[in-house]
Amino acid sequence: MILPKKGDPVIVQNITGKYGRLHTKLMLEYGTNIAAGATPGKGGQDVEGIPVFNSVSEAAGKTGAKISVLFVPAEFLQSAGEEALEAGIKLLVVITEHVPIRDTLKLIQLAQSKGATMIGPNCPGLIVPSQQVKLGIMPASSFAPGKVALFSRSGTLMYEITGQLTGAGFGQTVALGMGGDPINGTTPIECLDFAEKMDETKAVVVVGEIGGDAEERLARHIQKSGYKKPVVAYIAGRHAPKEKKMGHAGAIIYGDYGTADSKIRALTAAGVKVAMTPAEVPTLLMQSPV
Repeated sequence: MILPKKGDPVIVQNITGKYGRLHTKLMLEYGTNIAAGATPGKGGQDVEGIPVFNSVSEAAGKTGAKISVLFVPAEFLQSAGEEALEAGIKLLVVITEHVPIRDTLKLIQLAQSKGATMIGPNCPGLIVPSQQVKLGIMPASSFAPGKVALFSRSGTLMYEITGQLTGAGFGQTVALGMGGDPINGTTPIECLDFAEKMDETKAVVVVGEIGGDAEERLARHIQKSGYKKPVVAYIAGRHAPKEKKMGHAGAIIYGDYGTADSKIRALTAAGVKVAMTPAEVPTLLMQSPV
């Protein structure tokens, strides 16, 4: 994974669409260097003064961009992602929701073969406050520069908990929304390993939710690797009914599989402090040497 820096050129795919236009404007206002847009058949236009090209390869060739944010409809997402990766994009941020799992798996496999990182799909993106880089749809007012890395399966809870952290004086080195689908381009384990290598990151916050076993696998990884940095977690869905999908495609439990209790037990056994409410996250961080 690469951490975007201030001034890094960024491409927005489907910049001419409703959401592409809106969030291009907001990303620009935050300070992100949106260098080009790419929409087939719309080359020669501009959005917020940003030139639009017909292809990612053309946009990347003109700007040198290695980062792309995708607002492409789900039915075109696989081909758009493949186009970006073949054009040399190394960080693919997929905001699109309702992406078929098969398409996601194909893109993840291609990204790995190209030495690229894919974030999402169905995610809010990532933000690096100290670098004024926002790649996605998160409300910038919740974030501030600091020493805590935050990784979340839920977009809304990412904003809520970051707001709690910022209000308590815990700014962020990076905040990344992994996405709410059953399969995501970037896993919690990959995120924690990345944060461990960031000298400026002194603590990590993980926001999980019911469904799947990503948090249980993360707990085993923390135990096995002897993870050094303090980790605080929050698991959403403690009161969710069994065998009912709760908002996210990945947030479904069957019997005792994927329950909040299972995740909380595993993380606690691994030495992770688990908050029972979003407001408790900064309280638990205060008990750690951050």
